[in-house]
Amino acid sequence: MTRQGISVDRVKAVVFDCDGVLVDSETINNEVIAQLATLAGLETSFEDSVRLYMGRATDECAAEIEQQVGGPLAFDFAGLYEERVLARQKDLEPIEGVKDLLEWLTGRGLPVCVASSGTPAEIRHRLTTTGLHAFFGEHLYSASMVSRGKPAPDLFMLASERIGVRPESCLLIEDSPFGVQGGKAAGMQVVGFASLAAPSSLVEAGADLIVRTMEDLYDHVAHVPRMDLEG
Repeated sequence: MTRQGISVDRVKAVVFDCDGVLVDSETINNEVIAQLATLAGLETSFEDSVRLYMGRATDECAAEIEQQVGGPLAFDFAGLYEERVLARQKDLEPIEGVKDLLEWLTGRGLPVCVASSGTPAEIRHRLTTTGLHAFFGEHLYSASMVSRGKPAPDLFMLASERIGVRPESCLLIEDSPFGVQGGKAAGMQVVGFASLAAPSSLVEAGADLIVRTMEDLYDHVAHVPRMDLEG
């Protein structure tokens, strides 16, 4: 774990990305995007997908692929993506250690929410499948709810507004450079969860803290006397 500039005593709410942070779905997502981009005529490896598309809304990925191939795609990229991903996500598991972290946060009265590039249906399905939905209730925010997805700050500003906590008092957990950039642009403290993306890419995007496991993050936030929940 690399400690940088996180001020834990400022944290009054925690915002989570979904894929790759709460749920072990990010590998599947990027495998499918790589397959569909290649099908569209743009040869794309898994590593290319992680670097270029991870953390972005599916429609935005499709638009960029169309631009690269020079014309409209011959198939419904978003529809086929959702179909293939859902077919492979029947046995999803939560990210190791994330339930313990969520129990600790909610047990101390800290609001938590999800801010994801997935559609509302995708977010709800993944959280329900992995038994995490109860931690968040209706506080599930999708890039489809705002005009600009990651790396724009819009989604994170929406999450901040809906949970009633100023962005500078929110801690965001993100696994993609695009998400990190969006969170920093919104004014949040950001933890880069280095599960697939290179730690250096998350640092370059502006992450204040880099962790490789949820246990690392739990150790960082739990080993303090208390979080200031007032204000």
